[in-house]
Amino acid sequence: MSNPVKTSIQDVLSGLGATWQADLPPESLNVSSLCFDSRDVHPGSAFFCLPGEHVDGNTFIGDAIARGASCVITQTAHDDPALPQIIVPDVRLALALVSASFYGNPSQRLRLIGVTGTNGKTTTTHLIERIMTDAGKKTGLIGTLGTRSVSGADYAEAKHTTPQSSDLQRILSAMADSGCSHVAMEVSSHALALKRVAGCHFAAAVLSNITQDHLDFHKTMDNYWRAKAILFEELNESIQPSRLAVLNSDDPLSSQFARLLASSIRKITYGWSQPADIHVKAARFESGGSQLTLATPAGDLDLSLKLTGRFNVYNTMAAVAVALAEGVQPDGLKTSLENFSGVPGRFEVVSTGARQEPLCIVDYAHTPDGLDNVLKAAANVVPEGGKLIVVFGCGGDRDASKRPQMGEIAESRAHEVIVTSDNPRSEDPQQIISNILAGIKRMRHVKVEPDRQRAITLAVLNADARDVVVVAGKGHENYQILSDRVIAFDDRLELLQALKERLATGGDKNSPESLKNERTSPEKSPQVS
Repeated sequence: MSNPVKTSIQDVLSGLGATWQADLPPESLNVSSLCFDSRDVHPGSAFFCLPGEHVDGNTFIGDAIARGASCVITQTAHDDPALPQIIVPDVRLALALVSASFYGNPSQRLRLIGVTGTNGKTTTTHLIERIMTDAGKKTGLIGTLGTRSVSGADYAEAKHTTPQSSDLQRILSAMADSGCSHVAMEVSSHALALKRVAGCHFAAAVLSNITQDHLDFHKTMDNYWRAKAILFEELNESIQPSRLAVLNSDDPLSSQFARLLASSIRKITYGWSQPADIHVKAARFESGGSQLTLATPAGDLDLSLKLTGRFNVYNTMAAVAVALAEGVQPDGLKTSLENFSGVPGRFEVVSTGARQEPLCIVDYAHTPDGLDNVLKAAANVVPEGGKLIVVFGCGGDRDASKRPQMGEIAESRAHEVIVTSDNPRSEDPQQIISNILAGIKRMRHVKVEPDRQRAITLAVLNADARDVVVVAGKGHENYQILSDRVIAFDDRLELLQALKERLATGGDKNSPESLKNERTSPEKSPQVS
């Protein structure tokens, strides 16, 4: 009897137009694992030589062979008759499709729900996970925070928002084997462009929004949105029954995504108003949540959410669309949504529980649109007489064009701005800060403090009890990436420590007099529309 693993790899590679080395016939394949990192190779592994931004997998062929690789799959033919090589036109696609086959095409055993867009992916997938779990469907989760097969459990660490294809298929297989019927997955533009989800059979694809991000990788906005659109092209190819596309009709590119869809795919739109299939009939935002009435295909849905902000209304509507299409009843949907307390690092409130302390919020917002949305939401919960203070920076070795945009947004939305560092990586933090300041027209209420810990402390110690302090950019991250090392750093812990220090010192010990004066006589009021 032939080995089904051998046969599947042969068939997949042959279908991709692979060329086998003369003395390595297809029937000789004996593969025990799939690897793209030579350090993971053990006897029997197939080593895929992925081209990288900084390194090329072909460089590590010698190491892979020394560790016992049975063959290498590469786009570059090597003049070495002793090398067991298989030449393919596209090694990333080969890894994705071989991985899907190697792990038994797990996405065919699941209802795989992919969520893509610039902002909102993490909260939307967590909402879907919670709703489907409460509806009795064991639901897996894959995304920025990690992976898990049980709602509420600890996350298993993942290197990428969307794992590399061989890791992804292994994770999906484990989830299917553990009894998951559904998986909610964040699908990043990098993953789509780099073919990590090729071979996945999606049951649903969700578009949150498209705003500027990752232009260091995609170069243009056209390339960026077209990378996102690959998810919907994959949906067209899926063999899943009852396929669904959920589109944010308020996004200008929504119609472009809709045109890509096959006629057999069901479409549900959501937006702030009609004619979206799911839209807002009433909304009121408070510091502890929001009151909503949503119009849905199943009737009006009255909700008292623990989430606040317009952006979370969009995340909620996207999750509602998926849940209704998957057969969740409105009563159960309402209960799940109202019990959902949020996602770590997404508009997360940090407090000591003491009275007379400012409302402190941590958020992952690291794009112009994300920062704008979070500051608008925060402005809605600033008490009368209070001010909005924002602490933020921009990441190094990333799209520099968004830095002045974020500076302009911070100045227009907040009463006080403290510009600091956020994962500077190999760049000079002062240069990044200079890029941000280029978008700020006036410096009257702007402070610069490159040390992020000191910046957070400065904001808290100088805040009035009526103020709202937003620390943006890192969210759930518990590290800071510097030029030569990675250090432990968590905005939430730093905020908590600053609040304790504020409490111990009476709230304004060592506060710079200049910042006190600015705070009591602001020249401007921020935009809060």
